[in-house]
Amino acid sequence: MSSKELLYIEDALGHAEFLSRQCREAVNTLTDPQLKAQAQQLVDKNREIYGRFYALV
Repeated sequence: MSSKELLYIEDALGHAEFLSRQCREAVNTLTDPQLKAQAQQLVDKNREIYGRFYALV
């Protein structure tokens, strides 16, 4: 894997972690059950995406 590809994966990991953190914060602050459930689904999906990118390294 080239250094450019590794930089891309590192950047993608950072974005996935940022989005996951934002969604977790939303889960902790939202009071509407439907919105809270949607935010939790996004947390789970971002965790999956992060794992896929991490597996490339």
